[in-house]
Amino acid sequence: MLRKRIIFTLIYSDNYFNQSRNFRLQRVGDSNWLKENYKFNKIAHSIDELIILDATRGVKSINNFASSLKKIVSNIFIPICAGGGICKIEDARLLFQNGADKIIINTLLYKSPEIVAELVKIYGSQSIVASIDYRLNDLIPEVYITNGTEKIDIKLADYIEYVQNLQVGEIYLNSIDQDGTGFGYDYNTITMISSILKVPLIIAGGAGNEKHLLEGILIEDVSAVATANLFNFMGNGLPVARNMLNLNNINLANWQDY
Repeated sequence: MLRKRIIFTLIYSDNYFNQSRNFRLQRVGDSNWLKENYKFNKIAHSIDELIILDATRGVKSINNFASSLKKIVSNIFIPICAGGGICKIEDARLLFQNGADKIIINTLLYKSPEIVAELVKIYGSQSIVASIDYRLNDLIPEVYITNGTEKIDIKLADYIEYVQNLQVGEIYLNSIDQDGTGFGYDYNTITMISSILKVPLIIAGGAGNEKHLLEGILIEDVSAVATANLFNFMGNGLPVARNMLNLNNINLANWQDY
């Protein structure tokens, strides 16, 4: 049985890290602030993976993002997934060269599937995470790309099938409605799409405490729970969350054994 995972997500924009609510960004601090408040080399036993997303509005600089990525991941020995604004093979290569173990892609899935196919060929499915953002309209999930600003006319279930056919390794499913609210995940949608999953599912959007992480990870077809809540998981928030999941016999890796 595959072990389940806790993932922490950082939202990057214009050299700063942000709290996001419904995809509206609130600037929090730069790399120095991040190092002061999140000593990832010390809390690495509390998370299984770190995802860093470039949510810069307008023109993104892949070089600036790669430079920030390199600073963050130095001396961190957990898998790093990075993305946001990857438009071509060279962008992905730059992120891999600067510390990423995986890349996460979103708009590229829809607009340039041929590039996705090439990325899979070069780096392997296990290195490619497909990010899918959605929001509900009369309880019907609708898919959005381009930082959640552009709706596409494909039903969520159909889009998941389409993305899986691109041979990605995982899906990162993010609820725009729940994003940053701290009210918990969109359990109804997660349960609805679980029967069509062929790859591991990471759920995101809404986790505000360890109880939400537990509720999400208990869903049978969920492989990992992610949170981007900078404030609610400061200090010992992540170690407390992992301890709670361990106490509930969740099949997590026990990093202290290594």
